[in-house]
Amino acid sequence: MTIFKQIGILLFTLIFGSSVVYASGANETISWAKLIISLLGGLTLFLFGMEMMSDGMKKTAGNKMRTILAALTRNRVIALMCGAFVTMVIQSSSATTVMLVSFVQAGLMSFTQSLGVILGADIGTTITAQMIAFKLTDYALLMVASGFLIRMFGKDQNVKNIGDAILGFGILFFGMKLMSDAMKPLRTHAEFISMLKGLENPILGILLAAAFTALIQSSSAFTGIIIVLAQQNLITLEAGIPMVLGANVGTCVTAGLASIGTTREAKRVALAHVTFKLMGVLLFIFWIPTFAGLIRNLAVQFDSGTARQIANAHTIFNVGLGLFFLPFTGLFARLILKILPEKEAVSDLKPVTWHLDDAVLTTPAMALDLARTEVARMAKLLRRMLRAVIVPFFTNEPQEDEYFPPLSLVDGINMREDKLDFLEEKISQYLIKISQENPTSNQAKEIFAMMSIVSDIENIGDLISRNLLPLIIKKKSLEMDFSEEGHEEIMIYHQKACKQLSRLEESFAERDLELANRIMLKERKYLNLEQQYKARHLERLFAEKSNTIETHEIHMELMDIMKQIIVYSCNIANTFHDLSKTDTSQ
Repeated sequence: MTIFKQIGILLFTLIFGSSVVYASGANETISWAKLIISLLGGLTLFLFGMEMMSDGMKKTAGNKMRTILAALTRNRVIALMCGAFVTMVIQSSSATTVMLVSFVQAGLMSFTQSLGVILGADIGTTITAQMIAFKLTDYALLMVASGFLIRMFGKDQNVKNIGDAILGFGILFFGMKLMSDAMKPLRTHAEFISMLKGLENPILGILLAAAFTALIQSSSAFTGIIIVLAQQNLITLEAGIPMVLGANVGTCVTAGLASIGTTREAKRVALAHVTFKLMGVLLFIFWIPTFAGLIRNLAVQFDSGTARQIANAHTIFNVGLGLFFLPFTGLFARLILKILPEKEAVSDLKPVTWHLDDAVLTTPAMALDLARTEVARMAKLLRRMLRAVIVPFFTNEPQEDEYFPPLSLVDGINMREDKLDFLEEKISQYLIKISQENPTSNQAKEIFAMMSIVSDIENIGDLISRNLLPLIIKKKSLEMDFSEEGHEEIMIYHQKACKQLSRLEESFAERDLELANRIMLKERKYLNLEQQYKARHLERLFAEKSNTIETHEIHMELMDIMKQIIVYSCNIANTFHDLSKTDTSQ
């Protein structure tokens, strides 16, 4: 539980408890200290249980849900349904959002497709409120005991994770019971009831709920508190609906603030989420009495109390939002892309991580996905370094960096080498953190394999910066250029090395075993080609061609370094190929 959640819980309880004391006047029949302590303890258990349940579900089904999302989001309606289903299973809309960002970054999903999943995730997260509305508090300790026994005696890690989810579910309901029991005396307090009646003012209710949801960072938790109040008949449906709307705004504003300083894709997803919610609330705010009437009419059919009606309002609001905005996802995507265009800022010169997120460390399958995407970024940086470094060997004209024109070509190479060093350190640290979250045996293998891959990529970067860059200076000091044949051989072999790195980048991004296999198959062919080119070069040397004699040392070093890069690429592909044959969800 983060420090912000802890502060939010404390502030909410103190303010809520203080308002209770103030509203009650000098009534002596209630122990206010006991009431506040019970509320604080109950709310803490409620949030802890929700977090534990969500972590258990993510560890059990997170990777399988990732596969579903990646495969079934081509159609916007199916994307909506997938988003709802995945979030319902893993009980975390933020986890679904993190998966979306990684897919968009890796090119597995377009930004437009992700919008349908976002709308579906908002529907899926309302299932928590529906479960809370069932009065299962009498069975809370039974669930706690069952979950603990499953966790204690389960032999398989997935079984233990299911035990965690059940244990968390039980703790959640036990926390609800503590809060519910603490609030019982308030049912007879006219002053307190009158104060809560004031929350029927839509603006006040929305602002209050948005603020407290942002503090405790969970719309499901705050909606649960609203339902507890309703179960004690302390708030009406008209007061509950604005608070539900505010909770929806609060959770996406928190996500929006969290996206500051992250990748462009994460910012777009967060902005889309905030836009959907704010527009939805603006549409509903003027129709709250009508909406409340609709909910009551449905309640008559199913004999539902106020708590269930509030849970239904939460679900219907998000379902309505999804159905209303789904046809316009393409329009929204174009709008968001205009606000946050593809071009990255010049600040990208600084070494930063784009994909690593500590928030998903408790779900190793998802955290490994993010690490893999960051490794693909390392491969892209490496490919750009190698593609650029060959140019100065064939021209003495000053060259600019292709992607950052203010930089010279050599400065651009050095900048990317600094980024590789930085990413090697950060990814390794991130992988160590994942290893401390009880990963499965296959996930542990992936962690060690990825550390090896990251180290090899950084070693290739060192070859380019420490070995090839000094050769450029050496080449410029010569009076002659490479022979025509030597020039052609170097260019062809350089293209082969670049192609291997390009295949590596793509295989990481798409987890493509075929590409990894092709890299390994091509190695022998390229090593044989290097031997052929070396033999031809020696023939020219023995023929005493002046260009060949003058450039012999540089020619041989250049070809040898590119051969080493090809060998490194094959080693990385071999590690990745062996790794991908294991199912890291197990």
